[in-house]
Amino acid sequence: MTAAWARLPDLASRRFGGSVVWANDETFAERENLIKPADPVFQPGTFGHKGQIYDGWETRRRREAGNDQAIVRLGLPGVVHGVVVDTAFFTGNYPPFASVGACSVDDYPGPAELVEADWATLVPRSPLRGDFRNAFDVAPGHRWTHVRLTIYPDGGVARLRVHGEPVPELTFLDLNSFDLAALENGGRIVGCSNMFYSSPANLISPGLAASMGDGWETARRRDEGNDWVTVQLAGRGVIRLAELDTSHFKGNAPGWAALSGCDTRVAGQDEPGAWFELLPRTRLQPDTRHRFPLIDANPTTHVRLDIYPDGGMARLRLHGGLTDDGREAVVRRWLDLR
Repeated sequence: MTAAWARLPDLASRRFGGSVVWANDETFAERENLIKPADPVFQPGTFGHKGQIYDGWETRRRREAGNDQAIVRLGLPGVVHGVVVDTAFFTGNYPPFASVGACSVDDYPGPAELVEADWATLVPRSPLRGDFRNAFDVAPGHRWTHVRLTIYPDGGVARLRVHGEPVPELTFLDLNSFDLAALENGGRIVGCSNMFYSSPANLISPGLAASMGDGWETARRRDEGNDWVTVQLAGRGVIRLAELDTSHFKGNAPGWAALSGCDTRVAGQDEPGAWFELLPRTRLQPDTRHRFPLIDANPTTHVRLDIYPDGGMARLRLHGGLTDDGREAVVRRWLDLR
């Protein structure tokens, strides 16, 4: 059974700006492969100057005591809930054990400073299986900016996935005007009718969609219903501008869309309840970034995007500002996690 945290974003992914900033060795395969967004691949009989080509990080065979390490700067700093050490296609050359540590540092430290940082343990030294997605639960606690993978004593790891909740650096946010839905700002997907082709988390990911596969796309409906997704905003706020982007979706864009809001503070409950209209059912064009001003919108904690009847959407942006109590809650959470 897949852990619930596996649906949370991979905070280390290169697509979110993650970087493998240091490794003590990468003789056989480059450290940067660890955080590639795509699943690892393997083609037998492909040899380079250093041997069989592997889609992962692989160190030399140790002839002395010690272990190998790689440090990853998280593209989305945040609270870690689970880690995957994926040894796909590494069979006779995977490390028998691994551990994962984490640290939180300000500014832009170099590799030498990171090596000397104060590291906490997320995953203690644990056995690994070869050619396997080794998954480890992590007790959520602090907001981390970097993780360190240690393998004992050497070998190859295809991917390192660090799943969790992004927590933004508030120093760089104008809380009166920002994208309340953005993943990097603390927004998250909490409900979805269908994710047949791709994850709804793509809707609130950083940057423009690179292709149709970088958005959210549902299966073709054969009934009278419609598809929808629900976003929990970074904090209670007022939305002033909505952007519904169908870029790359041409023969499969929704015909129409609507936005509804919910304020759980007024409803006195944690889950979305009574919905009110933010944007009425509106016609959409394929392969287009649509922008809609929202006049006199009410304070909102959750937004539901309905698409009619089905199809694909590249991005959803909800620009606005936090209410006073929303600001207080966001700042308090950030301070508590430091």
